[in-house]
Amino acid sequence: MSEAGCPFCAIIDGRAPAAIVLSDERVLAFMDLRQAVPGHVLVIPRRHVADIYALPLDDAAAVMQTAVRVAQALRAEYDPPGLNLWQSNGAAAGQEVLHFHLHLHARRPGDGLFRLYPKGLPSHSSASWREAAAQALRLRLAGQELP
Repeated sequence: MSEAGCPFCAIIDGRAPAAIVLSDERVLAFMDLRQAVPGHVLVIPRRHVADIYALPLDDAAAVMQTAVRVAQALRAEYDPPGLNLWQSNGAAAGQEVLHFHLHLHARRPGDGLFRLYPKGLPSHSSASWREAAAQALRLRLAGQELP
């Protein structure tokens, strides 16, 4: 099902152009219009889902399986020394298109894409904070119904 006004649904429906990398009944992989680094690919479910919170597990599995295949193709084609998978949810995280998508970036040293922890490790990196957070999440997961 497509969503009116969604640029990714327009690509899925053939109403917008894209350089398709892989297409099957569940997912679509295509070159990002803004190549942050050479070999920047997006993998999306064909079903319109705004973000990871609404993503059905079967679509999540299909997206990740496609990401693994695309990653292998990126390695064979570009021989990058690194690879990032990047997925954002909500404006605060930098999500610009409200259709779940997974970025694959073939990485090279000094490519300028981003720097992790530019101000050093945050205070919530302590062992006690991590254990308390893990316990809270375990409790949430124990009572969670699967979609």
